[in-house]
Amino acid sequence: MSIATNLRRIKSEIPENVCLVAVSKTKTSSDILEAYEAGQRVFGENRVQEMTQKWSELPKDIEWHMIGHVQRNKVKYMAPYVSLIHGVDSLKLLKEINKQAKKEARVISCLLQVHIAQEETKFGFDEHELEALADSEVIQGLSNVKIKGLMGMATFTDNTSQIRKEFTTLRSMFQTLKKDIPDITELSMGMSGDYIIAIEEGSTMVRIGSSIFGARNKT
Repeated sequence: MSIATNLRRIKSEIPENVCLVAVSKTKTSSDILEAYEAGQRVFGENRVQEMTQKWSELPKDIEWHMIGHVQRNKVKYMAPYVSLIHGVDSLKLLKEINKQAKKEARVISCLLQVHIAQEETKFGFDEHELEALADSEVIQGLSNVKIKGLMGMATFTDNTSQIRKEFTTLRSMFQTLKKDIPDITELSMGMSGDYIIAIEEGSTMVRIGSSIFGARNKT
């Protein structure tokens, strides 16, 4: 099926209040343009250089989301244009984003990544680190970043009850954080294999790639 057909199907399955991030990593600019022409405006990438190249080639009303693990020395390349950074997993990274955003006279929106999966390969804060960060005076002084909410990835498993439990945990942490940061709004959880469960558990933003574009290109 075409990219446009896949997009229509997925959009029919998700509520209007849930943001669809089309994960375009490894996909060509022409693939992204096909999705753009079908009405999609939010795209997610996991490599800063690749995203920056696409940003330079494609329409400027696209919202670019950085969804992968971010190295601090790469922040400066996306600071002029990135709309949302999903994977903020340390205070050091948050400080670097603030520094580079200040140079660009921008406020960059960020999501704090939380480790909810059983796999050790995933990054993110744990519950205690998140609480400490929310209570920190340091975070209040970062005037060029805006914390919009949380992001998390469930364990890669066929056990749907485990996936649901992990999403429920993340939603609970979001609700707790909201007491300290009342204006957070986004809970980014759910990908191609589990976005229906994520939406049922309160996700406001799903990251879907292969179900839109087909199998990922090898890099």
